[in-house]
Amino acid sequence: MYASKKRFLERLTPKFPSVKLGKTIDGTSPPSIFVGREGYPKVFVGPLVTEQKGDTFEMDTPEAWLGKSKMQIIGFRMQLARGMKQVGVTDIDDKIVGKMRDIALAGKTVDANAEFSKIPRGYSFNEDHQPFGPSAPLKSMEISNVRFEHHMEKAYNDSDMNARAAIVELYEKGVLVSQIQKALSIGAFGVKRRLVPTRWSITAVDDTLGKNLLDSVRSYPVLDRYLVYEFGALENYFAILLTPTQWQYEFLEVFLGVMGQAEMIFSDWEPYGGRTAYAGMGGCYYSTRLAIAEKLDSMKKQSGAIVFRESYSSYTPLGVWLVRESARKALQMKPREFSDMSSALNYIANKTQLPFWKYRRSSVLLRQSRLTNFC
Repeated sequence: MYASKKRFLERLTPKFPSVKLGKTIDGTSPPSIFVGREGYPKVFVGPLVTEQKGDTFEMDTPEAWLGKSKMQIIGFRMQLARGMKQVGVTDIDDKIVGKMRDIALAGKTVDANAEFSKIPRGYSFNEDHQPFGPSAPLKSMEISNVRFEHHMEKAYNDSDMNARAAIVELYEKGVLVSQIQKALSIGAFGVKRRLVPTRWSITAVDDTLGKNLLDSVRSYPVLDRYLVYEFGALENYFAILLTPTQWQYEFLEVFLGVMGQAEMIFSDWEPYGGRTAYAGMGGCYYSTRLAIAEKLDSMKKQSGAIVFRESYSSYTPLGVWLVRESARKALQMKPREFSDMSSALNYIANKTQLPFWKYRRSSVLLRQSRLTNFC
């Protein structure tokens, strides 16, 4: 399923005029780095830099992007040029890798002077990572004004702490998920350190944190009612249904009227014990699960969860952050409460554009008797 979804979303890449840059950029990094996936175990690593100077931290902090328009987000992301140097994933002592690690561990904007071997061109949009602007091979780079985020620096210096423990500890100390993902990508944590492609590191952090929280959630008392949380932004609508059952989770997403397609439906689920295979719908599955686990842990309750996501005709892939932050935002809202499953589903059915029988047909949990017995 992931391959078919990936091909579908690649067709949604909008057309933008190329940002005009020279071979040298004297500006800042938000801070931001990118590790590619192609050619693994040799990968292209490099910074994301902009000609802007001063505080550009927001340009690579997706936790701050909800509330902005799509064009605002795209506008400042297109100003970020990506440098590329090919290295092996175990070459963590490479000079450029070291500079990228310094950038990833920084707590604020880093001054950067990047020289490219040719003029950067193009741009990249993807469901798995944030967009960025032109790219080109990196010839050289100098950075200054680097101040490590102190929790990240401590984790980096602890070579006996495994990557999972570092991820969890940093999260519990309030480090942003997006910052942890960048540092993991550049090999800053763990006993045996290596580079991790950015899209893999995003999912790895979401998955690790979600599983850690669910270890506690499974021990909490079960929710005693049905709750529906909603949020809509950036051509997306989310409805999250929490059910009075033990933990079980399903994500159903629909693309409506996109690229002339009447509808495209993708879904994945897991039972109480979790899943062992990678979710076919990709990283959004894990980012949404993390948001739900956060909510249940804060409530000190256990429940099942079914997520309905609809993306509409002008939808543009902006990265998996959109799903995580939208789910988080939905779960901050005051929920609708229902005493039975039928009432909760009828409410959601009146809010979604896809005929609800199509959700039922694509769902595992909606068709399981142990869940519908609550109707």
